[in-house]
Amino acid sequence: MRRVGLLSVHTSPLDQPGTGDGGGLNVYVREVARRLAARGVEVDVFTRRSDPDVPASTPLDDGVTVHHVEAGPPRPLDKHELTNHLCGFALALQGHRSAGTHDLLHAHYWLSGWVGRRIAPRWRVPLVQTFHTLGVLKNATLAPGDDPEPPLRLIAERQVARDADRVLVLTCGEAGLLHRVHGLSGEKLTVVPAGVDLDRFRPGAANRPSTAPELLFVGRLQPLKGPDVAVRTFAAVRRQLPQARLRIVGGVSGTGRGATGPAELHELAAQLGVADAVTIEDAVEQARLADRYRAADLLLAPSRSETFGLAALEAQACGTPVVAADVPGLEAVVGAGGTLVPGHDPDRHAAAALSYLTDADRWRSAARAGVVAARAASWEHTVDRLEAAYRDVLDSHDRDAVASQALVG
Repeated sequence: MRRVGLLSVHTSPLDQPGTGDGGGLNVYVREVARRLAARGVEVDVFTRRSDPDVPASTPLDDGVTVHHVEAGPPRPLDKHELTNHLCGFALALQGHRSAGTHDLLHAHYWLSGWVGRRIAPRWRVPLVQTFHTLGVLKNATLAPGDDPEPPLRLIAERQVARDADRVLVLTCGEAGLLHRVHGLSGEKLTVVPAGVDLDRFRPGAANRPSTAPELLFVGRLQPLKGPDVAVRTFAAVRRQLPQARLRIVGGVSGTGRGATGPAELHELAAQLGVADAVTIEDAVEQARLADRYRAADLLLAPSRSETFGLAALEAQACGTPVVAADVPGLEAVVGAGGTLVPGHDPDRHAAAALSYLTDADRWRSAARAGVVAARAASWEHTVDRLEAAYRDVLDSHDRDAVASQALVG
């Protein structure tokens, strides 16, 4: 395995996670690309050009190049608009100077899978798919203010799942969902969880919890992630701990644009009488994000749906306990390092938060457990599994090619 092509049509690993369409997918693509390159695999990342001023190709790291493919107007587009430009992306990719030089294509998200299932056969290479989120799951857990995913996405995901040589999933729960919804066998599914950068996300020296605790929410400001639940939870906490504060870190995103944006969250905080203690800031780069985790006493993660709770994993790596909604993607990440709360009732989330903020021994026990769990979830472990999956797919592809040649002969 010498060269791998990663498809990330709708968002670039160069984009800031936590704003727009940037999130855990961006982090995943960037981190695995760098680590594959460090192991001697040359990596090309193909993403749509969304800025007329960026160069056609940009080095991300030694051995990793991000290629900006011309498909539609060179400006940010809503993901629903991108479906009109997928054919253009595929045609441009087919004519790219690196076309046909890769051993394998790995598509991220369903838009990339749509392109990959057309390009991989032409390049005569296997296609590996990671969905990161599934339309059927989002529709089953719609938040107030969100629109359902369109039928086109549901149909495309089924086709991509069927045609990919291997589907990589972030959790066993995602594997079960793909089996139930699309009938995929265990032979076609491989669990490759996301990881955490343990050099960057590590515990601080603070003796917590503090007398004026800070609660933290990290994520895109869309209904799916539940920032409104975080504000309501904080208001309930503050009735018991009047010195508490809440910091929200993230940018506006998603089909519920405006429903949980900064203005709406500030208004909600004012209605609840806690506006003076709520800070909302834009998404920050990873080093500063690690500082935010270490400065916080607790992370609130009340998502209505998660495929993989990367922020919860990063917080635990920093020794910060997590109070999260009991949904599959968070259930796979939050163990003894926090508490999973059924449903999204703010009072129940607040009760779980207070159990840590008012009991130092319980807080420290969870902090230690979270750090221990995170040490087993490094990006190096992710890439170990990823490489093994790639090699298995390549071996199967080679065997199928030999069998086909024998039949022709």
